[in-house]
Amino acid sequence: MTSSTQTTVTVLGLGAMGRALAAAFVAAGHPTTVWNRSPGKDADLIARGATSVATAAEAVRASDLVVGCLFDHGSVHEVLDPVAGLLAGRPLVNLTSTEPAGARELATWAAANGIPFLDGGIMATPEMIGRPGSALLYSGSSDVFDTFRDVLESLGTAEYFGADAGRASLVDFALLSGMYVMFAGYYHGAAMVREIGMSAEEFGNRAASWLAALLPSLPAAGAQIDTGDYSQVLQPLTFTKAALDAIVSASRDAGVDLDIVGPVRDLVDRQIAAGYGAQSSERAFESLNPRPRIAS
Repeated sequence: MTSSTQTTVTVLGLGAMGRALAAAFVAAGHPTTVWNRSPGKDADLIARGATSVATAAEAVRASDLVVGCLFDHGSVHEVLDPVAGLLAGRPLVNLTSTEPAGARELATWAAANGIPFLDGGIMATPEMIGRPGSALLYSGSSDVFDTFRDVLESLGTAEYFGADAGRASLVDFALLSGMYVMFAGYYHGAAMVREIGMSAEEFGNRAASWLAALLPSLPAAGAQIDTGDYSQVLQPLTFTKAALDAIVSASRDAGVDLDIVGPVRDLVDRQIAAGYGAQSSERAFESLNPRPRIAS
């Protein structure tokens, strides 16, 4: 295994997240080279001890490990295609936010160019990188992950999801979907209580406590979904429909659009229309993903 204290790292891309990654590598004692397509984003990193270079080619040549954190999938190719020959045999970790299909395409491109490739998803904000609570998900080359795990853990906890380069991205986006829908539900509720003069901040305090109390129930709900047996009922779909119908009515009375709550009610309605109203509300999952289950 490569000694983490001797590993040199290059970071390509100095947006907010790229700068945070580079700062964490520097703080962990790794000689770090940085490059960005537009100038002016490296001054703080240079002050901390990073080395800035003018071209991507120089950046790739400088280090044992190359980490890309660029704007999107297209920009990864724009930056790396011209230096593919220099990357041959040099481990590449893509931390650009890339869809699973894009991650798999990059893995195929990397293999064709002899580049050991690992894709990653970042479950953290830039401010969290290198601190407790920061987590990064990886898939692709197990050799790259195993060899450089100590280095990658400079950024946050590191978890490996297998050789399929798209798996980490899929888990990343799935977790983000839960986050965005949770925030959207909060926005809807804040819009409802505006009618009575409650501030969004006050409602946020109430919602944070309420949601925190509910979150521990998610694994049990998931266990029921995994079995496909919804006969053990905590709350039947008919009860959930009545609650959602009432929320929809109250939302209309408060002048709040149904863009968020309406589709949730539709998931429940489809299951009830199919004859499952007496079953557990977790069955609404089947409206989203009715495909046959894959054995774990």
